[in-house]
Amino acid sequence: MKKRIYSILKGTFLVSDDSFKNWRFIIFISLLAIIMIASSHSADKKVYEIARLKNEVKEIRSTFLEGRTKLMRLKMESNVISIMKQKGIKPSVIPPKKIKVTSKN
Repeated sequence: MKKRIYSILKGTFLVSDDSFKNWRFIIFISLLAIIMIASSHSADKKVYEIARLKNEVKEIRSTFLEGRTKLMRLKMESNVISIMKQKGIKPSVIPPKKIKVTSKN
């Protein structure tokens, strides 16, 4: 057990006669580590993209709500009356009448 630990610390397992198996394993582990690092970077990019898109959705939603609120205020009867008053148009005092059209076939 003690010899194995010293062999690992000194690096003699890499230069011995049967070191080809060790090098294959080291290269395999290195490739796995590179793949794992690339995968984590890819996941991080996706997380940042999702966060950016969520912020963009919030901004667009707030702009939409602001526009809808503005439209509701413009459509209010009191606002329409005040704008028409400036143009010289007054609201009618006579209520509208319903017209029924019947066709004779």
